[in-house]
Amino acid sequence: MKKKEGKKPKALTAEEIEEFKNILLAKRREILGSVSSMENDTLHKERSELSNMPIHMADAGTDNFEIENTIGLMDSEKKILQDIYDALNRIEEGTFGICENNGEPIPKKRLEAIPWTRYCLACASKLEKH
Repeated sequence: MKKKEGKKPKALTAEEIEEFKNILLAKRREILGSVSSMENDTLHKERSELSNMPIHMADAGTDNFEIENTIGLMDSEKKILQDIYDALNRIEEGTFGICENNGEPIPKKRLEAIPWTRYCLACASKLEKH
């Protein structure tokens, strides 16, 4: 009896790649808006009309926590933004949807979940362990 081999994912069609390009561009716009909004809301906010009141240490701590939290979120969003730019470059180069580790097509379901991914799930899992 023959062993059943796992079904290999197919390479993406030009139409599917165009679809992913549109998804990546939309996500890029969303993140750029989000980062800009976070910067404006937290980092550039002015104190209220009570700004001439002495600052309570708890308020200062809360403000610092909010700023640090926002900076952390912005860093995370900026990393995803860079991954999106890289994915758009891979589309232009013709390597989008190909695992950078093993050269095999990345399953469409994985790309639908994380369109900027560089690796198939098996390779991503191996890389995370190291």
